[in-house]
Amino acid sequence: MIQQLINNSTPMQIVLYGAVFVMAATSFGSVLALIFKKLPEGALDLSMAFSGGIMLVASFTSLILPSIKEGGILITSVGIIAGFFMIFLIESNVPHEHFISGYDGPEDKKEKFKRIWLIAIALIIHNFPEGFAVGVSIINDPKTGIATAIAIGIQDIPEGLAVSLPLMMINKKIGMPLFVGILSGVSEFITAIIGGFTFSVLGFLLPFGLSLAGGAMIYVTVKEVFPEIYSTGKDRLITFGFLIGFLTMLILDSAF
Repeated sequence: MIQQLINNSTPMQIVLYGAVFVMAATSFGSVLALIFKKLPEGALDLSMAFSGGIMLVASFTSLILPSIKEGGILITSVGIIAGFFMIFLIESNVPHEHFISGYDGPEDKKEKFKRIWLIAIALIIHNFPEGFAVGVSIINDPKTGIATAIAIGIQDIPEGLAVSLPLMMINKKIGMPLFVGILSGVSEFITAIIGGFTFSVLGFLLPFGLSLAGGAMIYVTVKEVFPEIYSTGKDRLITFGFLIGFLTMLILDSAF
């Protein structure tokens, strides 16, 4: 079925399918928040650890290693550094807030946004590399890219739930938290299309694009995901959640 899809579709059509899938998965997770009244103990930590495991493996198997193969270690290294600095600059200049570690960004802009919008911005920053990675990896290798899209979509479901439900508790409303969760999915859709289109047109820069996405994903995982969740003290749960995500991505990569 996957091979038939690849044979009957252009690379950009497959990017579109992958973009729709990750957007729908995130939105579905957010809609699930309407059903659940309360998250089980440690559910947010577990889902984020699972996400971190998938992102870390995908950074290497779907992005960095193919970049080395196609463009060599120098181009790959430059791309990784560029990915790090891209997210670093966004984080340093765009006000946002994390659930656990709190506010991040320029202090003079902290009071200009409501908390729910600061959290929404943090989610978009977090999801930006994921969507971008889907688009670029599909353009490089549709099979590997589809595996990446499926893995990211899988982790987006509990992530969408774990994001929207706490926001509903904070905001005491349903509409805005649901909108924020869906918006984070839309951001993945947009960045997947941007990544896919950019490097389908500029094919000679594809190795750089792969490592750029890989560097951005590693930065988010190391700087945002793990410090945030390990600060809760649930070390064993988080470590096993990471292991499950890690193995899930490896299995999907091997299957495709």
